Amino acid sequence: MLEQACQQAGLKLTHQRLEIFSELAASTDHPSAEALHRRLRQRMPTLSLDTIYRTLASLEENGLITRVKTGESQARFEAEQRQHHHLVCERCHEIIDFQWQTFDDSVLPDEILQWGKIKNKNAILHGVCKKCLDSV
Repeated sequence: MLEQACQQAGLKLTHQRLEIFSELAASTDHPSAEALHRRLRQRMPTLSLDTIYRTLASLEENGLITRVKTGESQARFEAEQRQHHHLVCERCHEIIDFQWQTFDDSVLPDEILQWGKIKNKNAILHGVCKKCLDSV
């Protein structure tokens, strides 16, 4: 999948790109560049944080990964491309994916439709997860 997507985007499939994308695709926690670096450094000791940042930017620019907009200063990423939404805990910063078909199928208000072309609709819900509420 990545090989074909890189080829279509005109990107060379490097070992670093493959490892970074594979780690991101296997992750469910929407890791930051720093978290990816810590994980990958164990099997790729010479991998620099700068390479992680450049690779993530390139993959994002070419639509192969997505930056999850959480409101935090530290960017978080995912490889999941199917339509979904996010729950973000404001205490522990956990991000959970969820489906919301009613939202996806909803018709936008006329003033939004007149604005221009909407490419996608994503909901990001912020709050405090049950684990954090229970630990108080």
